[in-house]
Amino acid sequence: MHFPRLPDWLIYGTVLAVLVMASLGRRENADAPPAVPPPDDVEVALLGPVTPFDPAVTVNAPDAAFQPMTGTAFSIAGDGRWVTARHVVEGCRKPALIVGGGRAVAAAKRLAPRADVAVLITEGGPPAVPVVVAPSLHPGQRAFHPGFPQGRAGEVTTRLLGRETLKGQRRGRRDEAVLAWAEVGRTAGMEGTLAGLSGAPVLDRQGRALGVTIAEAPRRGRIYTTIPAAFGAAVRGMQEADELPLGEPVTIDNYGRVADAMRRDLRVAQVVCLPG
Repeated sequence: MHFPRLPDWLIYGTVLAVLVMASLGRRENADAPPAVPPPDDVEVALLGPVTPFDPAVTVNAPDAAFQPMTGTAFSIAGDGRWVTARHVVEGCRKPALIVGGGRAVAAAKRLAPRADVAVLITEGGPPAVPVVVAPSLHPGQRAFHPGFPQGRAGEVTTRLLGRETLKGQRRGRRDEAVLAWAEVGRTAGMEGTLAGLSGAPVLDRQGRALGVTIAEAPRRGRIYTTIPAAFGAAVRGMQEADELPLGEPVTIDNYGRVADAMRRDLRVAQVVCLPG
């Protein structure tokens, strides 16, 4: 007895459908719980002086809706040294860091000449995020990006894909070598663009900064960060060698809570542009 021969397109289509279903079934889902909102004026008043800054150097933060120029920065030295993405503050005359309670601290800026990295300088600052200027990286390595996507508290977790070249899209902007990461989880309920996450640290499992988050490709589900050489050149000599890592390893189960704590103690802060 002979069975009728099935068309080739039907066989290939069935195999493809099985492979797609298997791939979707194995997709990693590492979303974090919704982020804790920043303290409001009343809470700040109850907590007292929660920032390391002299009240004399704080100003009212701009009361405006989210704008693409806002971003994220992280402390790399307790004497007031921060790192963010260059494009976040490049066109800003008065960059500032939000410190809670509707207040901000103005910062001076230094732009890295050959990388999308900038250093912000304030009068004093919070404890530093320890940095690794020459990390050992491998494909599939996990990273965590705490910051302020869409101008709100949020975080993303990724896995390393490899090195790519990011094409310069502005006049005079050169192509830049970057690391490409696949997004595998984010703050629950956060949809759409991650604009505002630029400048966030790229944390390893020990809570050490490996680089700076600088761009995204939403349709490809990718996030781009500085390469170690560019990051190391921009921050070399700014941090003491005895900076301690976070008190607990960062995992897919706790990275939302760790990110909340880093924003709470201002190791990670939102960058805005003051008017004027």
